[in-house]
Amino acid sequence: MRFLLLQICTFLFGKQANNSLPRYWVLLFDIVVLFLAYLVAMFLVYYNVLSKANLFKDGYRVFIVLGIYVLMFLIYRTYFGMIRYSGFDDIRKLFNACTTALATLIVAKMIVSHINPRVVNHIFPGYKILFYHYFLSLMTMVMSRFTIRRIYNEFFKENNKIKSNSVIYGAGEGGVLLLRAIQQDKDSAYKIVAMVDDNPQKINKSINNIPIYGPNKVLDKKYIEVHNIKVLILALPSISGDRKKELIEKGMDLGLKVKTMPAFTDWVDGENMAKQVQDIKIDDLLGRDPIVLDKENVKREINNKVVMITGAAGSIGSEMCRQTLHYNPKMLIMLDQAESPMYDLQFELRNNPDFKGILDRMVFVIANVKDQRRMREVFETYHPELIYHAAAYKHVPFMEENPYEAVYVNVFGTKNVIDLAIEHGTEKFVMISTDKAVNPTNVMGATKRIAEIYAQSRHSQTQFITTRFGNVLGSNGSVVPLFRKQLEKGGPLTVTDKNIIRYFMTIPEACSLVMEAGSIGKNNEIFVFDMGKPVKIYDMAKKMIQLSGRTDVEIKEIGLRPGEKLYEELLATKENTIPTDNPKIMRAQVREYSPEEVNKLLDALHDALTTCEDIPIVTEMKRIVPEFISNNSVFCKLDK
Repeated sequence: MRFLLLQICTFLFGKQANNSLPRYWVLLFDIVVLFLAYLVAMFLVYYNVLSKANLFKDGYRVFIVLGIYVLMFLIYRTYFGMIRYSGFDDIRKLFNACTTALATLIVAKMIVSHINPRVVNHIFPGYKILFYHYFLSLMTMVMSRFTIRRIYNEFFKENNKIKSNSVIYGAGEGGVLLLRAIQQDKDSAYKIVAMVDDNPQKINKSINNIPIYGPNKVLDKKYIEVHNIKVLILALPSISGDRKKELIEKGMDLGLKVKTMPAFTDWVDGENMAKQVQDIKIDDLLGRDPIVLDKENVKREINNKVVMITGAAGSIGSEMCRQTLHYNPKMLIMLDQAESPMYDLQFELRNNPDFKGILDRMVFVIANVKDQRRMREVFETYHPELIYHAAAYKHVPFMEENPYEAVYVNVFGTKNVIDLAIEHGTEKFVMISTDKAVNPTNVMGATKRIAEIYAQSRHSQTQFITTRFGNVLGSNGSVVPLFRKQLEKGGPLTVTDKNIIRYFMTIPEACSLVMEAGSIGKNNEIFVFDMGKPVKIYDMAKKMIQLSGRTDVEIKEIGLRPGEKLYEELLATKENTIPTDNPKIMRAQVREYSPEEVNKLLDALHDALTTCEDIPIVTEMKRIVPEFISNNSVFCKLDK
């Protein structure tokens, strides 16, 4: 019997038994159903006088009825769906097509009856036959689709890959949709054995024969072991960050692989929801809700303006380019010295369907911010009205070994762009700084603080805004990509110190901060961001190992690198903050410098730069930033 079923399924669905039924076969099947339903309808009407049930006499009527139905099937495209995934939309199409066909036949019969009563019964069958035929056809086609889907799924169940016993947390709309999608998808890797919900009214009920329990029963080591649960899927699109972090950590503590479904707004149209279940990302473990900023302010700031983003090919710069394009700039100048990353960015943006209508507004420029002549040419060509300055060297260990380049790019490269912005009447200059500029212990942080000081000391029509934030998850060279590479190689994961902590935000959050701070900021202001609680890098490493499913990866402590802090600060000890309208953004009060004082200090730094020697350069940096106390053994002797 199973061999016969195999042959039938292979014949219908293809040699691999995984191809969909050809569309014209579905239409042919429905036509056969229509014909057989007409025969049954005739029998039901004429069962007392079977002599009247003469198909040859009704041949013209059958042709009319079937023709109208087939026409409606073509109009409503009822045969386009995949039978093994038949759902409500397919049933709705069938209902609309059959109902429209019946209504068309009734209206046509009434019109012909009014025009020529003698011929109406020769063209159309009686009303009883029409209604019997309608109900029989509709019910048969609906039932056949669900039956075929069930047979297909049941028959090929043994051919499925091994499924992991799984639990869905959340029995709301999202959880129910996900459950049905998983149950209908024969290729799904999950076998749902239970659902979990916090709502007492749902507990001890069931959905599609899957029981719903409270979290205390299911998220229990004994229950997990007895039912061999391997996966916990969070189907809670509106869950808070703290609660999500709590559930993820609870699942990982129980040895489960934790997955999540995307928010409704992030679903990919046309893709099976079961295939949209995602792995947990490390940013899900930040323990706070994503930052949502005021897009209207940003839109007013960017709309119909010439915007320039320096460092456009970097992690922050490229995301700022993507976000800026959504706010309808008159032109977006994307500038970077890195040729290959710029090529990748150009390819991505030019092939993004969201930006298809604004390709002529994108300008890609290869240039170095420390090249004054080249930058002047860019300003004279495009006259940017708004600048987001993201170009900078950022890697602490490299800059400790190369102070010359750090100062040249981060200080004098920034100075070039600032001076040209003033000269060409740029409306606003928004600089991206770092928490490492606060009480710096390394060259990179000190260069960013000097750049802040120079920007604040300028008094002109151009407004200068500075934003400070901590580490960005997933940015180039950051700890998360490093850990991923180390995991791919089998470990160990390296941390400099078990006690080292950092503030983190996601790349989109960082870019949104820069944009909103720029939109609300006035001249010579520094903004800092409420980044929540700091995260231990050691704990992050442990969680990434858990998320990877590996049990054989170690964490190795290698010691603090030159210039590295155990913890970062967002404000210097003598600084205070003033709240803004956005509770996540604060305005910092910092020491003010006169233009003359800053110019004199930078002239001395520039003279030291011409020596290309580290000690004179760092000495002048310390004069500009007295709080710069280096923990680099080479430079710490310069501290008084």
